[in-house]
Amino acid sequence: MLASVCANAVTVTITTDEGFDDPAIIEKMQQNLGEVLTEINNAYKGNRDVNTAGLKMDDHAKNMLVTLWSTVHFYCDDEEVVDRCWPLKKGYLLRQIPLIIDPQDEAFTSGTYQEAVIEFGKDGMITDFRFALDAQLSESMERCGSVVETERRMIILDYIEQFRTAYCTKNLNFMEKIFSDDALIITGKVVMSKPDDLGQSNAKVEYNRQNKQQYLSNLRRAFLRNKYIEVKFSEIGDGGSGGGCPGITQSRNNPDFYGVRLRQEWRSSSYSDDGYVFLLWDFRDEQNPVIHVRTWQPTMIAAGGTSQKLPEEEIFNISSVEDMIP
Repeated sequence: MLASVCANAVTVTITTDEGFDDPAIIEKMQQNLGEVLTEINNAYKGNRDVNTAGLKMDDHAKNMLVTLWSTVHFYCDDEEVVDRCWPLKKGYLLRQIPLIIDPQDEAFTSGTYQEAVIEFGKDGMITDFRFALDAQLSESMERCGSVVETERRMIILDYIEQFRTAYCTKNLNFMEKIFSDDALIITGKVVMSKPDDLGQSNAKVEYNRQNKQQYLSNLRRAFLRNKYIEVKFSEIGDGGSGGGCPGITQSRNNPDFYGVRLRQEWRSSSYSDDGYVFLLWDFRDEQNPVIHVRTWQPTMIAAGGTSQKLPEEEIFNISSVEDMIP
């Protein structure tokens, strides 16, 4: 174990912006989350499963917590957790709940510190429990894309986190729901040319198109053959290797369509890769947004005997992807 002692009982303090005046709901959220974190610590110390009976969580949140626990164990090392509340139309959100990870598999490489995202309903019941994107990426997504209103950015960020968690927990049902029925999935593959007179080969990227069912069938097989899957998102926007703005791009043709470009690192027990992912989101139904297009391209290709980054102008963006929608 990473530590012999962790804080068993955890108290939670929620801060709010000026104008938010509902101390009763804040008290409920503080108590409900404190009980969950305390149970997580007790389960970690006792080397047992998390007991969700009696916790103020709905069935979805309980299932998410149990699923995460089956993948990796964790605990809260703070006796008091202080976080800011983000009010949303459907409830409330906390984004930076500190956890310490105790990997059950040596191949798990995300590090030992992980923040959790907690969602609450209007009644203070916990409705979701998931791991957050890394802090730098989360900050970038919140800061970038000034054309997108703050709440919509937060919602998109939430769905990106859920999307990543679905890969790591092998949640095929979520993938079935999040891709539209006519979704287009484009995957790049590096193909080497024949060696020239100097024995050097150059690479080009060829693209394979799949529909939703083809992609899900391949994903199902990947879930079955891998003991673990770890997906990390980093860098965002059109700023090259350092990321940058705009992180979330709103369509000029349809204000309910948004594009997000991420760098994805995929690590599993049988395969690893590193590439750029672009997701075209449709928020016409705000309660059930869907992905119309997902693209993947390798970050590096071979050229003249060396490896070079995929040229910026070749990386998919919202302008190049929108025309692909049926």
